[in-house]
Amino acid sequence: MPGPPSGPLAGSLSGLGTGVTVARLYQEAAQATETYERNRRASVAQRAKAARLDGLLDGQRRGLEAIHADLGRVARAEYRTGGAGLSYTAQLLLADDPQELMRGRQLAWQAEMGVTRLMERAQRAERALADGERRARSAWQTLDGALVRLAAVKRGIAAKLAVAQQRLQSEADRSVTAGKCAGAVRIGQPGRWDAGPSWVAPVENYALSAGFARVGEHWARRHTGQDFAVDIGTPVRSVGEGRVFSVSCGGAFGVEVVVGHPGGYYTQYAHLAGVTVDQGERVGAGQWIGQAGTSGNSTGPHLHFEVRLTPLLGSGVDPVRWLGEHGVTL
Repeated sequence: MPGPPSGPLAGSLSGLGTGVTVARLYQEAAQATETYERNRRASVAQRAKAARLDGLLDGQRRGLEAIHADLGRVARAEYRTGGAGLSYTAQLLLADDPQELMRGRQLAWQAEMGVTRLMERAQRAERALADGERRARSAWQTLDGALVRLAAVKRGIAAKLAVAQQRLQSEADRSVTAGKCAGAVRIGQPGRWDAGPSWVAPVENYALSAGFARVGEHWARRHTGQDFAVDIGTPVRSVGEGRVFSVSCGGAFGVEVVVGHPGGYYTQYAHLAGVTVDQGERVGAGQWIGQAGTSGNSTGPHLHFEVRLTPLLGSGVDPVRWLGEHGVTL
């Protein structure tokens, strides 16, 4: 039976950079959640099995009650015919037809044996079902215990993640204030990002918030990109292959990365809490290039994403439409 996650991610995270710590905690939380859901589904299936066994037992008990009722009727019939008051020898002596009496007794004996065998089979089946029920209940009670332990693991991860997120954002804010980036923090990525599709969404597990060309008090004229509501530290991916045009810290966008793509378009990733690439570095579609945050002029954790005709602000196009044209539906 699967238990809480183990391995390198479950060990101590002390001594790691804050960005790496946050990324690994996200991975650990994902593993714990996957294990939790797997155990929860197994528990539901086990409970359903126990319920089916309960139903079978109820049916078997009703069958046994019917057998006992039949045995009672046989005993009462035996009593009414005088079988309980006279010995078998006396019945033979007094009978008008001893052969018929013997045949009747033989049939009665066979019937009693048949009922006895049926009852014994039913009792064996009941014992087997009861044993199966105990095993099933024990199994899902064990699974319930695993769920409780995993819930505690998830709470512990959430507490550590909250502290790490706050620290990561504080480091980003200091970089923005100083106008100087701290440099790329390399984070190991699961799988091969260079073996997937040509274009991807900039983040996973997001909610779309402010859209392109939206107007409001937060923007001088109109919103120049698409916002993705995500937690601080969420890995941010390059939507396609290209080369990092710039990495900067300071100004309204806070910590930001701009990537140039073949065909002349550029993508911007802003309000980051950290970066994982350097200027001039080649990147692939889906490669982690930073971590989401709320640096610069930001009202809360999110990724501000733009698609531009040039690397400069003011040349943006609708990111949702542009990604859709490249096979990515948000």
